[in-house]
Amino acid sequence: MANNGSGVRVDESSLVSLLDHSSSKTTNQELELPFHQQFLIESKKLWHIVGPSIFSRVATYCMFVITQAFAGHLGDLELAAVSIATNVIVGFDFGLLLGMASALETLCGQAYGAKNYRMLGVYLQRSWIVLFVCCIILLPLYIFTTPVLKLLGQPADIAELSGVVSMSLIPVHFSLCFQLPLQRFLQSQLKTSVIAWVSLAALVAHSVMTWLVVTKFQMELVGTIVVLNISWWLIVIGLFAYVVFGGCPETWRGFSMEAFSGLWSFVKLSAASGVMLCLENWYYRILIVMTGNLENAKIMVDALSICMSINGFELMIPLGFFAGTGVRVANELGAGNGKGARFATIVSVTTSTIIGVAVGSGWQSYVAYINLGCYYLIGLPMGFVMGWVFQLGVMGIWAGMILGGTAFQTLVLAIITSRCNWELEAQKASKHVKKWAVVH
Repeated sequence: MANNGSGVRVDESSLVSLLDHSSSKTTNQELELPFHQQFLIESKKLWHIVGPSIFSRVATYCMFVITQAFAGHLGDLELAAVSIATNVIVGFDFGLLLGMASALETLCGQAYGAKNYRMLGVYLQRSWIVLFVCCIILLPLYIFTTPVLKLLGQPADIAELSGVVSMSLIPVHFSLCFQLPLQRFLQSQLKTSVIAWVSLAALVAHSVMTWLVVTKFQMELVGTIVVLNISWWLIVIGLFAYVVFGGCPETWRGFSMEAFSGLWSFVKLSAASGVMLCLENWYYRILIVMTGNLENAKIMVDALSICMSINGFELMIPLGFFAGTGVRVANELGAGNGKGARFATIVSVTTSTIIGVAVGSGWQSYVAYINLGCYYLIGLPMGFVMGWVFQLGVMGIWAGMILGGTAFQTLVLAIITSRCNWELEAQKASKHVKKWAVVH
């Protein structure tokens, strides 16, 4: 029961129903407007998330690029080692943890849309627990980098130095299990500007520290890796401080033992999200390992890493739309607005050629199979044939990725989303929110 300020006691469930009805009424009124006005309203909502999301992703990605650039000044071997350690080892790791953290886009997005604010903080803590355990399980990936790379046919000198760099990046590894859930927690509440400002501050600090360490203090490769570790933890500290010190009063109500309940259900959803994204992410890392088996391995790996760095900047734009669309669809489905979710999808697909819709809707397992087919059954074989059979080298591997993987995947996802029954998805989301709100 709650007091409405005039001495009258109001049942909380009635109040929530009233708020939901009001929100639904507002959405229905928007959908009655002319199409161009609807499009502008939805675009404004979308870009409120997408703009800062793209910026923050570019800023954090720049940290790795800056580290690689300074490593390139030290020599071809150093650049190849840093490229493999950051793109392959951290990349494999990042793909899985990013996917697992993306479960929060479904859970937090739908809970926020349903105005079940308390559960967002609980979901965040559950994600921290699950991802931290996952980080411990993944530690051998960093510890045994050298023998694994040698087993895969990489040159001994590259494998040895890559192993040293990978071991030095373990702090970055553990920063991911806290940073990624925090970003999605804030993103689901439309607080993306906070993520952008924190990322900008960390990028500035990283740039200055890297320049000082390499050019002034002559610490070379060790110094660049130490700075990268510090910079990524600065992001974690900044976001965490904002959340716990009053930035999210409705959704963060302190640490709760409830976070330890229902973990297995959370693990299953997180694993589905992890498989969906990591299959695509890991595909790019396999390409680098394949390149290491070509002649002039150092030069080839360096060339491909530069291409991937450029492609990575480009990728930040669709990833921003991926985040924005996921939040908008999840918010609308959580509020029971199937029509609103459908229109949010139309606006996003019109604005961006690549879709992030599946995360907001909770389609993680379906997209995992699509990624598996497009990238591994089409993209990799095509890259192998063009790279070795037709002797096109790096250019062939790169062409196989673009034509066989990305293009075909985009086509399949576009067909699936165009045929979706969004009213049915809204009903499923409402049941989903109620299920996850129950204390296990």
